[in-house]
Amino acid sequence: MWSRKELKERAKAILAVNYWNAFLISIIIALVGGNNLLSGGNHHFNNSRHSIFFNFYHNSFIHWKVMSFSLSAILILLAIRIFIGYCLEVGGRKYFINSAQYLYDKKCFSFGFYEEHYLGIIKAMLATKILIFIWSLLLVIPGIIKSYSYRMVPYILADNPNIGVEKAISLSNEMTMGHKLDMFVLDLSFLGWYLLDTLAFGIGIFFVMPYDNATKAELYLSLRENALRNNLCSYNDLLL
Repeated sequence: MWSRKELKERAKAILAVNYWNAFLISIIIALVGGNNLLSGGNHHFNNSRHSIFFNFYHNSFIHWKVMSFSLSAILILLAIRIFIGYCLEVGGRKYFINSAQYLYDKKCFSFGFYEEHYLGIIKAMLATKILIFIWSLLLVIPGIIKSYSYRMVPYILADNPNIGVEKAISLSNEMTMGHKLDMFVLDLSFLGWYLLDTLAFGIGIFFVMPYDNATKAELYLSLRENALRNNLCSYNDLLL
């Protein structure tokens, strides 16, 4: 069983020797929408996006050209998120997984774009986001719960990008079973730091992200070890 203190202590030890690389990787993860706290969770992002469309549609003073431009911009950003962002996010998670084991990979971001990895990552990540979105349509709470259920998908793909959509999602669900409340509390433990840093005009927030990401990688390694020990997956499933 893992504890917040243990995960954070291990993350601090890693960052003590590799902070600036982790800092740069964290910025890229955040820019492509992979930071759970900064994005407010995928379900919140989707709900906000629908609120924007709703407001645009019902404000008669907004010209149709503005709506058309806004829609095009959103679709372009969505395409970038899907076809580029997902691979960058998985690559970033791979970096933190490796660094947690004192293995440093300078080519982590190219990893997701390898021909043999690309489609596997896109399909699994897209399916995950769609499932979270569908659950979010029911109510906010189910969306939040499922976002925690599927939180480990990008980490699983970082280990094995060709594990398959169904296996990646089901394994993440099994890994997080019984841990969701603790994961939520772990997120809350960083929320105070993020809120405090926004008082510094949002600049300090980038210095908290490496700590957050390094801790989440430690969480994945703990959940992965537990999954292997309980035969939820095999070493071969994760190419270990």
